Amino acid sequence: MPVHAKPPLLPTQWSSAYVSYWSPMQPEDQLTSGYCWFDYARNICRIDGLFNPWPEKEKGYRLWMSELGDAGHGQSRKRKVAYAREGTAAGEQLLETVLDDELSAFPELFLPQAILRDGGALHDGRHTVLGQAADAWVVERPAAASVFYLQAGGNRLLRMVTGNDPQHLSVRDFPNFCTGDIADSIFSR
Repeated sequence: MPVHAKPPLLPTQWSSAYVSYWSPMQPEDQLTSGYCWFDYARNICRIDGLFNPWPEKEKGYRLWMSELGDAGHGQSRKRKVAYAREGTAAGEQLLETVLDDELSAFPELFLPQAILRDGGALHDGRHTVLGQAADAWVVERPAAASVFYLQAGGNRLLRMVTGNDPQHLSVRDFPNFCTGDIADSIFSR
């Protein structure tokens, strides 16, 4: 790939399962997963999945969350369910508790379509990610650098790595990245 190549835009509409983990994993680190949808034409996204920024032992439960982020209307709605373990005579049971919805301001999508271009991304060579050839694009930020691995020569996101501490990097893999129309029902409230 030429050094002067311009970083690509992410596809106008895309969706994928994701797996989030740390590299290297520490004993207290959580592995989480879910599914996400991005529609840049409508300026909206949705992410469903396990979300645990804390150890389960600390809070007593794991959190499933569905967040609909509508930057066009400047609002996010989070729907949450807490899953807690409870010991019973029959063994350990999983109990769910629906938590109150949460509304908050949402000025922009979690992952903007032009994140590579706007961030001045620099090409950092070819790598193998999820068994595929991938171009690495590095975006330097004061808080934390990010590396985006896109399918070689294209704009399909395979992996995103964030952080400045090489002993504890946040990794998110997108193993089944799909482009194309997203049904309106995905973004219905």
